[in-house]
Amino acid sequence: MSAMHHQPDGPAFDIVLLLHVACVVAGLVTTTTAAATARRLRRLIRASAPFPEPLRRYFRPGVNWAGRTVYGIPVFGFALLAMSQGAYALGDGWVLGGLALFVAFALLAEGVMWPAERRLQAAVGSPGDVAGDPGGAEDFARDASTMARAGDVLLVLLVAGVVLMIAQP
Repeated sequence: MSAMHHQPDGPAFDIVLLLHVACVVAGLVTTTTAAATARRLRRLIRASAPFPEPLRRYFRPGVNWAGRTVYGIPVFGFALLAMSQGAYALGDGWVLGGLALFVAFALLAEGVMWPAERRLQAAVGSPGDVAGDPGGAEDFARDASTMARAGDVLLVLLVAGVVLMIAQP
């Protein structure tokens, strides 16, 4: 455990801290939205109901750039470490714990949630959607469930990271 020094301050540190927190908030909002929207899509698929326009807009093909703002979390976190004048160090347990939580987040998002989201984008944008294809509807309902469950786990990881960063045990 490193010796505790003074609490870092100054306008540059404050700005980087705000950016770090903004990326966390954006991650919480976009992950919550993704999980909730996936649940809604799953219900509509199972009910063979038409997809409303807002849902179609959400699943418009393309990269979920808002969700990718989470990559600012470690970027600004490392900047905060560098600017802390020794108050914080990479070897601090809470810093390493936060980094481990972020790595788990990135692996789950990139390996599970966002691929399911891309498959759903292709399905929602296809003519006739999935309602006309019973086998396809099962696959897409499964992808929606995967996206929703992964989103739940990602939220737990983000909240755990927030608690860890605030508590700094």
